[in-house]
Amino acid sequence: MFAAITDHWLLLTIGGTAGLLLIVAIYDTMQRKHTILHNFPIVGHIRYWLEMIGPEMRQYWVANDKEEMPFNRDERSWVYASAKGENSNFGFGTTEQIYSIGYPIIKHAVFPFPEHKAEYISDDKTAIPCLKIMGQSHDRARPYHPQSVINISAMSFGSLGSNAVSAMNIGAREAHCFHNTGEGGISPYHGHGADIMWQIGTGYFGARDETGRFSLDVLAERVEANESIRCIEVKLSQGAKPGKGGILPGKKVSAEIAATRGIPIGRDCISPNAHSEFDTVDELIDWIERIAARTGLPVGIKSAIGSTGFWHKLAGRMRERGEGPDFITIDGAEGGTGAAPLTFSDHVSLPFKIGFARVYPIFQAQGISKDIVWFGSGKLGFPDRAVIAFAMGCDAIQIARESMLAIGCIQARKCHTDHCPAGVATQNRWLQAGLDVDDKAKRMTRYIQSFRKELLSLSYACGYQHPCQFNGREIEFSTGVNKFSKLHDVLGYTRDGTGLKETRASNATEPTLVE
Repeated sequence: MFAAITDHWLLLTIGGTAGLLLIVAIYDTMQRKHTILHNFPIVGHIRYWLEMIGPEMRQYWVANDKEEMPFNRDERSWVYASAKGENSNFGFGTTEQIYSIGYPIIKHAVFPFPEHKAEYISDDKTAIPCLKIMGQSHDRARPYHPQSVINISAMSFGSLGSNAVSAMNIGAREAHCFHNTGEGGISPYHGHGADIMWQIGTGYFGARDETGRFSLDVLAERVEANESIRCIEVKLSQGAKPGKGGILPGKKVSAEIAATRGIPIGRDCISPNAHSEFDTVDELIDWIERIAARTGLPVGIKSAIGSTGFWHKLAGRMRERGEGPDFITIDGAEGGTGAAPLTFSDHVSLPFKIGFARVYPIFQAQGISKDIVWFGSGKLGFPDRAVIAFAMGCDAIQIARESMLAIGCIQARKCHTDHCPAGVATQNRWLQAGLDVDDKAKRMTRYIQSFRKELLSLSYACGYQHPCQFNGREIEFSTGVNKFSKLHDVLGYTRDGTGLKETRASNATEPTLVE
């Protein structure tokens, strides 16, 4: 028999394959769930396979360099090259449509700030510390001075795998930036030494009692046991699904995630769409003050922007009471998420530039904008977008999906399925095994440092020592046919000054120091 198989292996292989295909064909024609498979047995499977790998393949074979979304090929190439320490320059000029409406132009100074006069705060020459101290204006017991204006934004353990969280935390530690936990609580993988911004959402994960309600005692115990926790961010809403709670599919809820969050294993984790601890502006301020008094830490809020009535009320009550958030993170609708209903992602909340521009002047009018540390988030992980955010009033930014790209994400858009091919947004052990923590941590560090290096180069080119000195007069937007307008004219306001001196000269033949 063995000799027969050896002599006729080709015929047997063909026969076995034909038999298998026959079985598949019979099954396809008998089933009634998929019309395509019934009408086109065997061949119909190719359609589903191509559909499954479509997002990964379109970005390489179909879309041009500027088409693929949410990040086009040029943007991803810049992040990848920066993270890998490779050449991040591009050749043969811009491929952008620079006359298109909304296109930004950063205007360089005739007399740039001389790089040889730059002052460095550490051996890392890319370091750019925030110019404000969180909690200082409200006399918190443990104020926090962020050492980087570029930081890692909120992505929960659960949405991301353990290797991805570890790589980001180690990368943040080496780049001296903070790592936002996301609302999924503080996992062991957040414990590699980076400063932590602990985000608390409507589910109060990591700060709950046995009944699932918020517990100030539990929160205080976690803070006392973890010196890396430097500030607390209360998430009111996020850009990708404002007004709706977080979504973690049950297939991602492993025993470890369940223990971190205090939830059942294998069941969908749907956070409430509203907080149970407060219903009014004054109750929010009271709650923030209780947390700050108990922990000593700066406490802030994160929100996407819809109606502005809340912000007018908040700014007014903060001025009257002299209390409230130490920092405010404004999230844009272009921000990403692991899972969200399509309508929420596409149509709910304002884009970052519109939303921030509506909120910041409200606090300026109350005279308290300088007392708050302002963060921006929502697709700001590129130097040009960061410059615009700083010019609008941000003191620092937080970046999420760009951080995922830095550690290997290929924009497969499988985050909600637990089948992330890059091992980033998955709990699948096999897929995670391909993400080497040490290597990806170095990539995370290099991305942050490369980002800051280019940000400094832009600042110097415009005559500034620090990117927060951008204020709107050196940025213009295309606002019509052959028409460009200054940013502060488009916005209707100018950001608060930093107090730093600049070398930018205006209507002068020689550079002078001006406030």
